[in-house]
Amino acid sequence: MIILGINAYHANSSAAIVADGKLLAAVEEERLNRVKYAAGLPARAIRYCLDQAGVKLSEVDHIAIPRNPWARMGTKLRFAMRMPKFALDRARVMKRFAGIQEDLATSFEIVPDAIRAKFHRIEHHAAHLGSAFYVSPFERAAVLSADGLGDFASSMWALGEGPKMRHLGEVTFPHSLGMYYTALTQYIGFWKFGDEFKVMGLAAYGQPEFLDEFRRIVYADGPLSFRLGLEYFSHQTQGADMTWRDTDQTPVLGRLFSNYLEQRLGPARKADEPLEQRHRNLAASMQAALEEVLTAHWIELARKTGEKSLCLAGGVAFNCVANGKIFDNSPFERVYVQPAAGDAGLSVGAAFAVNHQILGRPREFVMDHAGWGPQSSAQDIRRAVEKFQGASDEIQIEQFDEDALVQATARHISEGKVLGWFQGRAEWGPRALGQRSILADPRRPEMKEILNRRIKHREIFRPFAPSILEEVTGEFFEKTQPSPFMTFAYSVRPEKRGVIPAPTHVDGTARLQTVSRTANPLYWKLIRAFGDLTGVPVVLNTSFNDNEPIVCRPEEALDCFRRTQMDVLVMGNFILEKKTAAAIDPELAARGANRAG
Repeated sequence: MIILGINAYHANSSAAIVADGKLLAAVEEERLNRVKYAAGLPARAIRYCLDQAGVKLSEVDHIAIPRNPWARMGTKLRFAMRMPKFALDRARVMKRFAGIQEDLATSFEIVPDAIRAKFHRIEHHAAHLGSAFYVSPFERAAVLSADGLGDFASSMWALGEGPKMRHLGEVTFPHSLGMYYTALTQYIGFWKFGDEFKVMGLAAYGQPEFLDEFRRIVYADGPLSFRLGLEYFSHQTQGADMTWRDTDQTPVLGRLFSNYLEQRLGPARKADEPLEQRHRNLAASMQAALEEVLTAHWIELARKTGEKSLCLAGGVAFNCVANGKIFDNSPFERVYVQPAAGDAGLSVGAAFAVNHQILGRPREFVMDHAGWGPQSSAQDIRRAVEKFQGASDEIQIEQFDEDALVQATARHISEGKVLGWFQGRAEWGPRALGQRSILADPRRPEMKEILNRRIKHREIFRPFAPSILEEVTGEFFEKTQPSPFMTFAYSVRPEKRGVIPAPTHVDGTARLQTVSRTANPLYWKLIRAFGDLTGVPVVLNTSFNDNEPIVCRPEEALDCFRRTQMDVLVMGNFILEKKTAAAIDPELAARGANRAG
């Protein structure tokens, strides 16, 4: 039984394939076409998934689409009567999804009738809920989805029981936690699609000076309900426009905040204007208001379901700062957030919703690692390295067995070198989790600035992440609940903040990844080797890219290595080192040591 899940005609387009109840592959289109947050039909991602299953499109049994244009039609019609533009937008969406079989046939150069699969329209948030619960390790759990908007809802909650999901409630348009966070992200001057995580990082530098005003902008409105102060927003009168040119352009969102917001809080920051303390305090205030609403949700959902386990999905589930507070602020003791909690994860959720809710099949799969993307063979890596070697004589290349590779890599990191790590299958989701990562020494206070100057070119207020051996988490962090997909921020123990200053944020927290020996054995061995060498079983981990989607193929890794000031690349069983490796700037090192002291 082959089920193909497709998230199409929206940002973060993706595909996933499930065979006989087990996930075989999942990948975002952006990893393959190299367009950040790619939208449109994910033809490359679909082709990869079919190849992994060893089937043709004509041999797929079911196709799951995480969009149901007919959902909440009455509510949509009422809005359409007041807003003709909205009606036109909805009509375009319905037309596009109605033609997906023809689009697939065109992309795969077959006639539409050759696609014998049964198509299933899974409501947006039902797919989000499925993406969280059906791949979780829990037999029963409360499940919560929250994002911007999908099928005219912004939030939904349910009780997951075995292969079933019991719907418990929802919040519909125009009230939306995702819209709230995006609108205020724009107001603070970050307009690119996906910039919300920047403001989450900025919030740690401020104080919630404007919290009273933000409690008017978003607020809990009874048990498991929230509302927006709609006068602060424009999406309910002008729509929430997202535009893109098919799959070759990053989506663009229109303005979501109103003039009234500026009247209350002052003029919006322009993207090229400097950040002031006021902007930091605005970020802290919007984060605090979001956490108040979420806390009320968690508490009531726990009371309503009686469960101690919680699954989260939707874009809001990427708010690792809020997630890290669930254990202190609610009765939940176990929380699962899969690595592609946002809209990319809809392809997985829709496929498993068909598998369990429609076909009635039992659950037999748990997503305990993120390696569901493309993998390069040893031969592919060798060919790419040999070609690269022929084009440059400034690179020293050596080949190792696994144990020697791990020891040499740990030594390079301990010496302060910036190192690319390319191993196994590419990660599913937006986080680098030890397959396509840039690694560095977390003990060096200057390392954050070095990474930004040499490779990442990011805002200085954005933190990097630590990867830590799962079994020693409690030695460095104040919580021990696993965080395998980098979806929780925990407080670093005060006595350890000077030990791992590079990935420790200004507020003393870090968005950690706990690394399991069974889920990612090679990465675990590397961190252990680094720990044996230095006494610190932690490495600084950031995504292997430079203002582009995370690298996927060997050629992309080699290109990023070549054009940045990365010192070392470890790919497969090869170690490539630049003969003129960039030395650590003594001034930066001294400055970092002074800050740490």
